[in-house]
Amino acid sequence: MEKLNILVTGGAGYIGSHVVHDLCDQNFNVIILDNFSLGQRVNVDERAKLIEGDILVDDDLNTAFENKIDVVFHFAAWKAAGESMVDPSKYAKNNICGTLNLLNKMVENNTNYFIFSSSAAVYGSPQYLPIDENHPVNPENYYGYTKLAIEENLNWFSKLKGIKYAALRYFNATGYDIKGRIKGKERNPANLCPIVMEAAAGIRSKIQVFGDDYSTPDGTCIRDYIHVNDLSTAHLKAMNYIMKNKESLLVNLGTGKGQSVFEMINTAEKAVNRKISYDVVGRRAGDPAELIASSQKALDLLNWKAEYSDIETIFKSMAKVYL
Repeated sequence: MEKLNILVTGGAGYIGSHVVHDLCDQNFNVIILDNFSLGQRVNVDERAKLIEGDILVDDDLNTAFENKIDVVFHFAAWKAAGESMVDPSKYAKNNICGTLNLLNKMVENNTNYFIFSSSAAVYGSPQYLPIDENHPVNPENYYGYTKLAIEENLNWFSKLKGIKYAALRYFNATGYDIKGRIKGKERNPANLCPIVMEAAAGIRSKIQVFGDDYSTPDGTCIRDYIHVNDLSTAHLKAMNYIMKNKESLLVNLGTGKGQSVFEMINTAEKAVNRKISYDVVGRRAGDPAELIASSQKALDLLNWKAEYSDIETIFKSMAKVYL
């Protein structure tokens, strides 16, 4: 059997770079397309072919698809929920229009398999917990809406053009490569864990805790944190599933357990043996008290569950990069 040619958009970014390393480990031919707006050269696997380009530029997509692509992994997206509410056009252009460009190019080139980095942000505030895939979708920020719009387009492209896709709705992606292969820190992080580690490393003096008056045991928000290596494993399993079964897939990726902001800070302090200062400030709009995933479907269909997502392992893996 010939080796598959796999295009990874955003393959120099945080999650994409982890997936590229795992694909290269399994001896696939990997082509990265990245414009380095968020991606970093230090994270590029030397075994992959790198094209510096953009999903919004037709010539760049043509260059990528000269490689007779079998599967596309799509990570090239803006992802800061707060920014999406201030600058929706930036998110519409890249996330929605860019993905449609990519899908059209797949149709032109008879590429039939697509692995999509979706998000739990499609759900909005939970009506029940844990959130399963049947939970209503009602995004509360524009970023979440872009992910939902792409899922809806994938459904249509599947019906009309035969593209089989996996839409993977992550909860809170975090951690760094257990094997230490990814060295570049996330740029302008908006998520709790890298901000905590920046405080531990002295990059910032303290962190902000957005509200301590929620109806949770310690008053801070509870989230489901999933290690990036566990996410990467799920992407490869999802690819195998849709290629083998010739059917599309939509699954949550989480642990089914939640940790509060204060629990995360306390565990980080112990894991890295450093004090982390914080100020409690007002709540952020659109922050539900608690978000926890049901990943039963991923277990049933993909035989996947989190291996590295206990909080101590997460922070110890990050310490290798930050400290």
